[in-house]
Amino acid sequence: MLDRFIPNVTPCGKTRREFLWEVGGGFAGLGLIDLLSREGFFAKGGHGGGVVFANDAASGEAGMHPLAPKAPHFGGAKHCISLFMNGAPSQVDTFDPKPMLDKFHGTAYSGKAKVGSNGRPVGYLMKSPFPFRPHGESGLPISSLFPHTAKHADDICVIRSMHADTAAHASGCLQMNTGSVLIGKPSLGAWLSYGLGTENANLPSFVVMTDPRGGPIGSASNWTGGFMPAAFQGTLFRSQGSPLLDLATPAGVSDRTQRRSLDLLGELNREHLATRPRESELVARILSYELAYQMQTTAADVVDLSQETRQTHEMYGLDDARTADFGRKCLIARRLIERGVRFIQLYSGGGHIEDTWDGHNNCISNHTIHAGETDQPIGALMTDLKQRGLWDETLLVWGGEFGRTPTSEGVNKPGRDHDWHGFSMWLAGAGTRGGQAIGATDELGFAAVDEPCHVSDMHATILHLMGLDHERLTFFYKGLEERITGVRGVVVKKAIA
Repeated sequence: MLDRFIPNVTPCGKTRREFLWEVGGGFAGLGLIDLLSREGFFAKGGHGGGVVFANDAASGEAGMHPLAPKAPHFGGAKHCISLFMNGAPSQVDTFDPKPMLDKFHGTAYSGKAKVGSNGRPVGYLMKSPFPFRPHGESGLPISSLFPHTAKHADDICVIRSMHADTAAHASGCLQMNTGSVLIGKPSLGAWLSYGLGTENANLPSFVVMTDPRGGPIGSASNWTGGFMPAAFQGTLFRSQGSPLLDLATPAGVSDRTQRRSLDLLGELNREHLATRPRESELVARILSYELAYQMQTTAADVVDLSQETRQTHEMYGLDDARTADFGRKCLIARRLIERGVRFIQLYSGGGHIEDTWDGHNNCISNHTIHAGETDQPIGALMTDLKQRGLWDETLLVWGGEFGRTPTSEGVNKPGRDHDWHGFSMWLAGAGTRGGQAIGATDELGFAAVDEPCHVSDMHATILHLMGLDHERLTFFYKGLEERITGVRGVVVKKAIA
């Protein structure tokens, strides 16, 4: 009967159902606003309960800068260098010696551990061809692959009980870098830039240098800002020539002309932003123009290694074709640290299979090549940081996306398959208790069995060493207080001095 008197379309142009639904939603919204206000939701400015900027990074308000320095939750390191061994190094050939592999070398494996992650043939148990011996006063065992790194054994904290959630390189790299196997989450460098800001307005807060053979699978997803304002994402540097393409001032353009052009462009962009106050990519673009202007001199200077002494060149292996590329990256990382850059990630290995640490075909030759390219530069970086008084404020993180099986791939084939159930990483530098190995895999090296450390636990520990509580460092997104550790994450207290 009511339908005879109420038209299907109301005067406002909505159907009856749409009209009643929106009116009801509006009244309900009043109550929701009241409840959220009592919880202090709107005072958070869209960020989580952790670090809150003086000015909202995504708001476009005059004078704001998303990368302004911020106080940590407690004392910690100022800088972090990630030494990412792309392709997954073998734990039993690097930092996790297994005498039982020597005993049962060449025999078929009949245990319960999962082997053959990708449907590849499973061969026999295979001992490491790289002998381990104790180093330093601590006696930390390190394989012969790393003679230079081993000189710093008393500074290294090896975590032998790492484990992840995936056996695939793309999702493994994503999880190690962002805490998630899914694309779209902020990377560790973005979280540190968000939580701590930067100490240098003339360089990016977060710098990435990939391998000349290619980047990791997933490419920029590994250094993305995700759902954070775009200003927090990583900036890709080249280790030779101009660090960034198209950075140089065009021929015939004076500095005064360029400055006036940038000022006009900034004024127009700010007017445009005023009507789009939540466009974080627009905010990042505005800031990037000014940063690019500042970087025309500072970025070129930081990669100009001619300013370094001959002794420094030799120490980093710049005169050796094998170590030159990673040596340049490590030396540039030190120079970036000196200039206040917050997070630097260096990749060893690019492309696929033998161009990375992915030793499917021949783990022996593969690891000999890639360890040979990186060991001297990493050892030199550690020595250099100590000599320059930067060691106590810089955290080093070494590792790949997962590990490798203690078995070979097929008969008489010295390759190793993926192993995400147990592998090794190490920490060194500021706040780390070195000269120790934490946790353990089983007697053959398949899976973490003692003090297992998930990727989220590693992230929580890194943040702690950087002065940030992973439970308080949050970012409000789509109704959730997001964090890099998700609902997991426990700080490995034994790793902290």
